[in-house]
Formats: sequence, structure tokens, C-alpha cells
Amino acid sequence: MAGAGGMARMMAGSGPGQHTMDFRKSGKRLLAQFKPERATMYAMLACGVVSVALSVLGPWILGRATDLVFAGIIGRQLPEGATKAEALASMRERGDDGVADMLSGTDFTPGKGIDFGAVGSVLLIALVVFVVAGLLMTVSTRLSNRAINMTVYRMREDIQEKLSKLPLSYFDKRQRGEVLSRATNDIDNIGQTLQQSMGQLINSLLTVVGVLAMMFWVSWLLALVALVTVPLSFYVATRVGKRSQPHFVQQWRTTGKLNAHIEEMYTGHTLVKVFGRQEESAEQFAEQNEQLYEAGFRAQFNSGIMQPLMFFVSNLNYVLVAVVGGLRVASGALSIGDVQAFVQYSRQFSMPLTQIASMANLVQSGVASAERIFELLDAEEQEADPVPGVRPEELRGRVALENVSFRYDPDKPLIEDLSLTVEPGHTVAIVGPTGAGKTTLVNLLMRFYEVSGGRITLDGIDVAKMSRDELRSGIGMVLQDTWLFGGTIAENIAYGAAREVTRGEIEEAARAAHADRFIRTLPDGYDTVIDDEGAGVSAGEKQLITIARAFLSDPVILVLDEATSSVDTRTEVLIQKAMAKLAHGRTSFVIAHRLSTIRDADTILVMENGSIVEQGSHVRLLAANGVYARLYKAQFAQAVAEVD
Repeated sequence: MAGAGGMARMMAGSGPGQHTMDFRKSGKRLLAQFKPERATMYAMLACGVVSVALSVLGPWILGRATDLVFAGIIGRQLPEGATKAEALASMRERGDDGVADMLSGTDFTPGKGIDFGAVGSVLLIALVVFVVAGLLMTVSTRLSNRAINMTVYRMREDIQEKLSKLPLSYFDKRQRGEVLSRATNDIDNIGQTLQQSMGQLINSLLTVVGVLAMMFWVSWLLALVALVTVPLSFYVATRVGKRSQPHFVQQWRTTGKLNAHIEEMYTGHTLVKVFGRQEESAEQFAEQNEQLYEAGFRAQFNSGIMQPLMFFVSNLNYVLVAVVGGLRVASGALSIGDVQAFVQYSRQFSMPLTQIASMANLVQSGVASAERIFELLDAEEQEADPVPGVRPEELRGRVALENVSFRYDPDKPLIEDLSLTVEPGHTVAIVGPTGAGKTTLVNLLMRFYEVSGGRITLDGIDVAKMSRDELRSGIGMVLQDTWLFGGTIAENIAYGAAREVTRGEIEEAARAAHADRFIRTLPDGYDTVIDDEGAGVSAGEKQLITIARAFLSDPVILVLDEATSSVDTRTEVLIQKAMAKLAHGRTSFVIAHRLSTIRDADTILVMENGSIVEQGSHVRLLAANGVYARLYKAQFAQAVAEVD
């Protein structure tokens, strides 16, 4: 676990200060996502406005009921027959000027008690007002939830579409778990934040406006008194918010790193155990977990102190309103019902401010996640396909590389001025040391990367002028790293076909790949369900399934990148025969370290440092006694003799 010094360096070197959030810009952009839901949002606002208007009218109505009760109590204690003015004059004659001043603001009739009928009518009106306000708020909340869910739904679609448009280089430079964290954790956090805060924030803001209007209508003096604490509330919210924002950014960035570490350790848990790295992995987890704890604690603590501070400011407001309101009642300037309503208004005014402040941590957390999503959505996309795309009149499989250059890093050339022509139906094997550029050459053909110079043509058409879908639809690919998804074996094989295929076609492809025999030994045969890790089948059997998938795709060009590296020697020979059958009439590119797999290739290319240093047939290259001959004799001469 990282010590205090290491933690301090982490917070200083890669913490919030290094890359903080542009809260306003990201917040505006998040709100802009609701543009397609304008009609729903307007309806929600209309319901919210009417609901809040009725809600803030309620205390004033209840104040009228209080005035009726108080007037009845006072009137019952005074002699009947006199008018209000006469009763007040009598009080002043007795020296009760203070009482007379207070009662001057009350509409009482001497000798008349409480009018329960009038009180009941007022309370009934208040009940109806509150019920209608509640119903409208329910409708407003439902509309808000609909708008939020639709917006998050579209954001998920945008992320999915964006991921499909990002170049391979984007994923090469980032941990898979970190990218997944943005597409899952961050988008979920945005949804939860919006669900918990947006409707409440709108309601709170409307309440503040409505209550403020009623306060000025009842008593402008008390309204000004209530507003005295607003600057203090704003200062508290601003100061605390600025302290919290960078920590929320760091919290979600650290969450992405932790998820990336967990995903890597889980995917490679066998290797972690084989090499005895459990303790080191646990230490890395503990260190990153500690970083997440620190960032989360600081973010929640800083934003959490906002609510008690706002409660303190709210109580100051309550005391000021109560004192000044009492003095106004004593002077007869206000009735008790007005002050009662005003005290409720002061609470209604302070409560939304407190709610807004208490939701600051949610809002900042959500906007921090939104910024990470927007960083993903703003990432540079691969070059767009030409519209309309050009395609060969007849796809035959003639591939030509004309003075092709490529570099991952602008300052580090990898492939320079490479030219090559592959005729239809020919098999080209590419060999060479690791890092020579073998796989890169195939990636350029598939347009996973774009060439830095020169061009690649397919049947005379520049592949850059073709749509990627059109180009790749004619290419079948089998990689060294197998990929299977959760489902049946039949479904995994059928994944290679762009059309609906029959069970007979699936089984035929499996037989061609020599996978049929082992598949039929499984409990449910072709209907055996496997997970994405391929549990229940060996590495070689997984490779056979992917090769069967390539058979079913019926490609014009076949790319095999170490495709037989996970199978035994006997199966390798069988697959070679199957590949020869599959490759008949097709252009094939075979990348191999095991040179025994490519002896029958029409042309063998030997690559070093991005250049072709030798090319020719197996026999010709052996006779040349160059790089290929040395590789062959050193690695496979004895093994091939045994197989033969």
C-alpha cells in the first residue's frame, strides 16, 4: 500500500490539479443533450410551475384560516354591539395602546366568536390546492424521468456508435477496463445523478422564485430581511463547490484506473497465479483502492459539509424573520396569519437553497462523469468512408502495395517504400522476427490503420476509396488470439456469415476445419453453450471453431495470423490441408513463426524492420541460403522431417 509520502505525490502529480473539470462547459453540454426532449421538458416545466404556484399559495390560505380563528377568539372576549374602532378606542383609553396597535391589523367583530363555517371553507380550499399541487408534481416527475431515461438512452447509443468509429490506435493506447468504465460506470452515474437531482433542482429553483414573489407580496420588508442571508448562502455554496469539483474529477478517473486493473487481473488470473504475482497484484489493487478512497472521501467530505452550513444559514434566516415579524405584528402592520405564512415561506425559501447545496456533490459527480464521456465522444475518429464508396466490378482478390510507408510514431518509421503484388488465388506467407511489421502489413490491408504514404489496391481500386464494410466483407481473418462470445458453438461458427445459414452449412464448415469430430463429443454437440472465455474447450479447439467461422464467411481474401499456433502437430497438418482447400481460388496472407505451416505458399516474404529482405518460394529461399534458410534450419528442419 502506498505510504503517506507516495499518496501526497500521487495527489500532487496526477491528482485534480493536473486536469480539473470545466464545470460550466461540461454542465451546459450535458443539458444540451436534452434538446430532443424539448416538448417533454416544456410540459414538465409547465406542470412544475403550476404545482409550485399552488404550493406557495397554500401557506397564505392557511394564514387566512389562522386570522379567522384569532379574530373569533378576540371578538368573543369583547362586548357585543360595539364596532372594531370603538373597541380599539376603548383599549387606548384604558392605556392598552400596545394591544390596540397589535389588534388593529386583525379583522374581528366584537361579540362574535369563531366562524367555523368560514374556517372550514378556507381549509377545504387549502386541501384542494395542496392535492392538485401534489398531482401536478407527480406528473412533472414522471415527465422528468422519461426525458432523463431517453437522454441517457441516446448517450449510450452515441457511445456505442463512437466506439465503432474510433481507430484501432485509440484502443492500443488505453487500457480496456478504463474505456469500459466510461461506457458503463460513468454513463450509469450520469443517469443516477440526473434522476436524483434534475427534477429536484428544477422544483427547488421554481420554489425559490415563487416563494420570493409571495414574500414580497405579503411584506416587502420581511422579504428583504429574508434575502439578507442569500449572499452568505451563495458564498458558502461557491467556496465548497470549488473545493469539491477537482476531487470528483479525480474520483472518477481513479475509478477507471481501478476497473482497468481489475479487468486485467481477472482476464489474466491464470498467468498471475503461474508467475506468483498475486501479492504484487493485491498491492497494486490496494494502492489504487486507497487512491480512490482518498479522492472519494475528499470529494464527499468537502461537498458534505455544505448541507450543515446551509442549515446554519437557514436558521439565521428563520430567527431574523421571526424577530422582525413579531415586531411588525406588535405594531399592527401585519396580522398573525401573515407572519405565520411568512415563517412558512422563510422555511420554504431556505429549504430549496439547502436542497440545492446538498445536491452539489451529486451534480459535480455527474458532471465529472459527463466530462469523461465527452472526452470519449470528442476523440479523433478514423477517417470517414468515401460517399459513395468505389468497389471493384468483380472481386477477384488481386492485392497490390505501391510504395507503402507507415509509422505509428511520426518520428519512428516502421514500413518504408514497400511494394508488393499478389495475384488472385495466390498464397503469400509473411515471416520474420517479432516487430518486423508482419501484422502491421495485414492491418493496413484491412484499413485498421491508414497508410502514411503510397497506396494499397484491391483489384485495381484504392482501398482508401472503398467503404470499410465493403472492403472487410470480402476478407476472412483468423487471429492467434481467439475470440468467442457467450452462446452455442453453432452460433459462434455462424457469426462469420453475413446471411442466415443452415445447420448443414455450419456443420460443413466445421468438418472443413476438422472441428466436427470434437464438437460431437461435447454433451450437447453444436448446441453446447460456452462463455466468452471459451470454458469447456481447449485453446486448440477454440482456434478450430474460429477457423470454421472463417470457412463459413466464404471470403475472397483469407488472412491467417498465427492461426495454427495453438494446435498440435497432427491437427496442424490437417488444418493445412483444409486451408489449401479453402484457399483454392482465394488470395491468402499467412503470418507465421512456425515455418512448417507455409512451405506450400506461392510466395514467402521475409521481413525485417518494415522491409522485405527476401521473397520467393520455399525451395528457392532455401537454395539462396539467406535469412529464411537460417530460420528454417534452426527452427524446423528436424520437426518437419518427423511430420513427413
